[in-house]
Amino acid sequence: MTADSGVRLECDGPVATVTLCRPDVLNAQTPAMWRAMREFARDLPGNVRVVVVCGEGRAFSAGLDRAVVGATGPDSFAALAALPPEQAAERIAEFQAAFTWLHRPDLISVAAVQGHAIGAGFQLALACDLRVLADDASLAMAEVTLGLVPDLAGTKRLVDLVGYARALEVCVTGRRLDATEAARMGLATVVVPAAELNNTVRDLTAAVLAGDRNAVIEIKALLAGAAGRSPSDQQRAEREAQMRRIGELAGRGE
Repeated sequence: MTADSGVRLECDGPVATVTLCRPDVLNAQTPAMWRAMREFARDLPGNVRVVVVCGEGRAFSAGLDRAVVGATGPDSFAALAALPPEQAAERIAEFQAAFTWLHRPDLISVAAVQGHAIGAGFQLALACDLRVLADDASLAMAEVTLGLVPDLAGTKRLVDLVGYARALEVCVTGRRLDATEAARMGLATVVVPAAELNNTVRDLTAAVLAGDRNAVIEIKALLAGAAGRSPSDQQRAEREAQMRRIGELAGRGE
């Protein structure tokens, strides 16, 4: 799919790759990129099971393109601020949808993170189920340095991963986390030398694809909903999921 918007979608059987392709500005993000990513979700072939998100060049994404902040066009902050509150909220919801489709229950999403993952870049990595970090990765929730808040669906994901107090500290200071600290906090699935990033992502993708698709979907749903369930509710969810699997597997044998 065309990269004119600054982001490209490529599908190879059950694997789709979303590539941020503005390496000259460290893959800084724009509303045009978010619109394209939202459209990717609509156009994704039904056989796709894994989505890999990556960035060209030496950075995953340096965050929001600063040109958006000071611009005067239809995608500028000034234009957003001029909208009635309801319309402005709808516009931000559209931006969030560029990230939240990566939560879909029928997909496993993997972020391949090298170099900077700042602000919107960090939130894009958080939108993925799994994060493979190169040892040169640098993460920060830097919105506070612009007088903004993280609003691309990253706050709950961050709290779920590291807890309230640590998430608060990371967000209100805007400080950088290196790959070692990110791994210690639970933000990284694995940290590898930068030269091994692509091979590690390929191996992880292959391991996911080796599992039964419907079993993987059920497992993701069980784990994604676990935090909001009581122990007894989670056990019931496990029983119900297992009976669906047993029923399907028994049907295959007929």
